[in-house]
Amino acid sequence: MSLPRMRTFMEVFRQRSISGAARSLNLTQPAVSQHIAGLEVAIGRPLFERSPTGVEPTSAAIELAMDIGDKLDAVEAALASARARSMDISGVLQIVGHADFMAEILSERLLPLLEDGVKVRMHTGNGNMVSSMLLEGHCDLGISAHPVIDSRLKSERIYTSRVLPVASPQVAARLTSAPDFASAIRAEPLLAYNLELSLVDSWLQKNHISIEGLVPAMVGQDLRAQRKLLSQGFGWSVMPEFLCQEQILSGQLMEIPSPVGTRDIQYFLIWLPSALRQVRVAHARQALLTPLREPSSPSR
Repeated sequence: MSLPRMRTFMEVFRQRSISGAARSLNLTQPAVSQHIAGLEVAIGRPLFERSPTGVEPTSAAIELAMDIGDKLDAVEAALASARARSMDISGVLQIVGHADFMAEILSERLLPLLEDGVKVRMHTGNGNMVSSMLLEGHCDLGISAHPVIDSRLKSERIYTSRVLPVASPQVAARLTSAPDFASAIRAEPLLAYNLELSLVDSWLQKNHISIEGLVPAMVGQDLRAQRKLLSQGFGWSVMPEFLCQEQILSGQLMEIPSPVGTRDIQYFLIWLPSALRQVRVAHARQALLTPLREPSSPSR
């Protein structure tokens, strides 16, 4: 079984589409069909069945994908990395992710790529936007705090940070001295990532504070804006430690004591497996994964 045939099989399996796989692999549909037919002859069992929306894998295809999927991705990534060491990897790399993470954590890790001649284009977006931009081929790599749920995408955890409730020292003192902490913090203006209260909701639940009826005073998907308002003495928020650590050390912000404890947030590097066939993307993925891995901070 040749590597090209296995690559074609995995692309059809992930996309559930002959035509979609052909576009991703830059092959004709007849060529894709021939690859699949050749595998079916070698295995002696059908791999896909036609459906109104494309193709559906048989039990034999599911077993084969489980056996080779990750191994094939690893082989292709290794081959691309080997090629990168002897080839010109200059060109444009498109990355999409959370604005504050890319600015505060990712940007300085891009220096080796920039020095290698890679031109980086950074785009901002939430988890849904990251997945869409990767699947539609508009971006090569994505960064998200949301685990991948689409089977066509792959991801690896690259960074972990504690999530802290924070406010200015004046607001934090007012909250901690209140007779009823839960009522006091609900009454204080809240700055949030979105209306669904991402980050905030899990902290509230962990600390047994009701989220019902809580409406943020400000919503914005770049938490650096909230950080500036908090430093000026307005409201409270919950944010990753890397965004507020310096401000806490300098006294601009203060961690609000949590009655029960805090939690961690994890960030993932995400990619479409077929994108790793581009030497530049495979090299960038490997370069970003290694320095960004950090041990989890224990929740308190």
